[in-house]
Amino acid sequence: MLRAGSGIKDPVMICKLRKRNADNDLVVNGIEIYSMKIDSKVTSRFAHNVITSRAVNRGNASKEVFFDVELPKTAFITNFSMTIDGVTYPGTIKEKEAAKKQYAKAVSRGQTAGLVKASGRKTEKFTVSVNIKAASKVTFELTYEELLKRQFGKYEMFIKVKPKQLVKDFEIEVDIFEPQGITELEAEGTFITNELLNTIKKTFSGKKGHISFKPTLDQQRTCANCSQSVLDGDFTVRYDVKRTTPDNLQIVNGYFVHFFAPSNLPKLSKNIIFVLDTSGSMSGREIEQTKEALLKILDDIKEDDFFNLILFDSDISTWKETLIKATPENLDEARKFVRQISAQGMTNLHGGLMRGIGILNAAHEQNLVPKRSASIIIMLTDGQPNVGVSNTHDIEKAVKEAIDGRYTLYNLGFGSGVDYGFLERMALENKGLARRIYPDSDSALQLQGFYDEVSNPMLIDVELNYPENEISDLTTNSFKHFYDGSEIVVAGRFVDSNQNHLSVDVRGEGANDALSYTTQQDAEQTAQAFQEQQYIFGEYIERLWAYLTIEQLLEKRLTATGEEKENLTAQALALSLLYKFVTPLTSMVVTKPEENGNEEGIADKPTEVFLTTFFPSAASPLYHTYASPPTWYTSVDGDPHFIISVPQKKDAICFNINENPGMILNLINDPVTGITVNGELIGDKRANSDAKVQNSYFGRLGIANKQLDVKLTVTPERITIQNGDEKTGFTWLDSVTLQQAGLTLIINRKKNLVLSMGSGASFVVVLHQVWKKHPLHQDFLGLYTLKSDKLSDQTHGLLGQFFRPIDFTILEVHPGSDPKKPDATMIVKNNELIVTRGWQKDYRGDPKHGVDVPCWFVHDNGAGLIDGVHTDYIVSSLF
Repeated sequence: MLRAGSGIKDPVMICKLRKRNADNDLVVNGIEIYSMKIDSKVTSRFAHNVITSRAVNRGNASKEVFFDVELPKTAFITNFSMTIDGVTYPGTIKEKEAAKKQYAKAVSRGQTAGLVKASGRKTEKFTVSVNIKAASKVTFELTYEELLKRQFGKYEMFIKVKPKQLVKDFEIEVDIFEPQGITELEAEGTFITNELLNTIKKTFSGKKGHISFKPTLDQQRTCANCSQSVLDGDFTVRYDVKRTTPDNLQIVNGYFVHFFAPSNLPKLSKNIIFVLDTSGSMSGREIEQTKEALLKILDDIKEDDFFNLILFDSDISTWKETLIKATPENLDEARKFVRQISAQGMTNLHGGLMRGIGILNAAHEQNLVPKRSASIIIMLTDGQPNVGVSNTHDIEKAVKEAIDGRYTLYNLGFGSGVDYGFLERMALENKGLARRIYPDSDSALQLQGFYDEVSNPMLIDVELNYPENEISDLTTNSFKHFYDGSEIVVAGRFVDSNQNHLSVDVRGEGANDALSYTTQQDAEQTAQAFQEQQYIFGEYIERLWAYLTIEQLLEKRLTATGEEKENLTAQALALSLLYKFVTPLTSMVVTKPEENGNEEGIADKPTEVFLTTFFPSAASPLYHTYASPPTWYTSVDGDPHFIISVPQKKDAICFNINENPGMILNLINDPVTGITVNGELIGDKRANSDAKVQNSYFGRLGIANKQLDVKLTVTPERITIQNGDEKTGFTWLDSVTLQQAGLTLIINRKKNLVLSMGSGASFVVVLHQVWKKHPLHQDFLGLYTLKSDKLSDQTHGLLGQFFRPIDFTILEVHPGSDPKKPDATMIVKNNELIVTRGWQKDYRGDPKHGVDVPCWFVHDNGAGLIDGVHTDYIVSSLF
């Protein structure tokens, strides 16, 4: 199956050893990486990858060496080892709870040795570190396996190359063996210059293909005398196989694999319903990118197709009441409709889906669409259902009953605010899949790219039937759709391990005719094809079967309950342990040698909810010398400095926004409660003509509650309350307690004001006063949120988006440019950021001096931490 973010991009890896303060070309901080090799063997689409790095400590003291590898989310690690001065320290794979217990006994000894975590759209990261003595050598070796999936007519191996320094012996080597024969093979790299073109060697003939990339030291340099490496980007290998028949069956030692990929079939027409979330949380960049993608998709819809557009927020609206044929005139009308889409209100996800299913049902019942056609629902949402039917279990049940196996549902989750597990379960129950759409600049291309994957159905209701009395433990063998350029893969085990013959009945529905035939294969034919033993890694078809079976058991487990779920879990766990795969049910315990005994760490397979496992070092003083904040809140104060509390980590994240005076920023926006907070920036009295961005502070805050029809304007001089047409004003010299129409206001003279409104959400506005004759500075305001949990899950804004829990991981704490402020790598919202340990001020109790709050500082206007970019939050007025 296709998993979120993985597609067919396989395999993905970053191999790097990070050291700092370069001493010379090859030795960095006393460590030389003298060899780095990526060795991939692909046999019948199943990839066996070994990543090996060798380093030596050239210094006169012990040094810590880091080994980082990014690999595909759909891959399973099968082995890891470290060899130090000839002694090998292996990793062992165990059931997750047993591994955690073993780890717990050793965790107090120091830093985690191994870790697997989500780190990118298609990848997760394996990290390990070890101290090596002076003049000692270390070899890291990581092995993982994955089935390459076919898409758009090709298999693709995508390798991220980023060694971070010059490496004496750097090599990528890919060997491919396909018994059907290889028809095309290509390789390219985003970092390949004219000087590097000749370093990519490519050959293929018959069943064999070979790619190698081995640049010399001089070829790795960014310039003739530079010590920086040009190797920084993507290296991609693509290939396809010869197909004289639609099928290829391979039998080896009691196991078989069946590849099914017919070509030159007429395309089926499709009936496609787009169900789109247009609630308030989609406003701004997300809705604009969705509209951009839809306009491009409408350009690709074929005239034989039927389609419709369903929009859901608090209400449900449709473009047309029925499915409409994609004539040029109808497509033009649809484009006009798309351009007028706006975002507001809440999220009636159930209503939107049920309306789309109802339209498809009516079209089939009334024979408005061809009998032989593929019906598809594509839903996009960025939030969670909160109006209409909001219980996700009830929605899953209702949707499954309404679709009743007739249509395929694809769920696209935009950003990190969605309940991805819910979307995935609902899609899998309806023969589809879920996919994350990442809120980056290319989100529109991600949406269009997904549509391209499912835009050309060739067959529906495909079944591959095998003799029941001959086969046991068969993987999934029925498929709702077969798409052009893809491939169906089925594997199984023979009841009699000595059986050497297999026949298969293939059935499906095409555009013009039903597909029905029988294909067969003898084991002797497969054996003849695999005489080139150097291309074979163990019982590869058996491992391919185990890989597919575990994947599908874990997938079924997502939607199962009770005893069925327990049985699926037990089966998947048993196979994971038998074949030594790191899966969501197992962990790899990595043993790391230290002077005072062994330390152990866990490599975990992360789940798609982007929760990561990280155990900070008890021996890391750079991290633990700071006290945790005494209370938890989000705030913005100063120039302006944002503090985001993360209570579950007992820590905080902070960032600055650098914008010019006069700009108004949206801080909080809750479309459910109607509460918004915007702030206008002011600058110093005298601008610095040399500065690109002037110092700026909040000089005016606008706090509104639409439900109460109340607007509060706060400046350093005055507080104004507008309730309907009535206005009430106060100065900071007043001491006031005011209660009216659901609003409570307390002004603490010349210090701060405390505001509670409507839902119980509370804010503190702090007044900062400076000497009136100060030549540069002027009075300004700070905002602190209390009881932010009283706002809805739809809340957004520079502060509001952090009212929901946020998870992050800190890795590789190391000295920064300021000895008092170490740097580190932060994994947050699926981004890898360089952050600095520092502190910001909490002025609630003391507006003049404040209290230091330790936090991890995110640079560049919070890039990678905030959704989108900071300019997305600029608004035109205070209300």
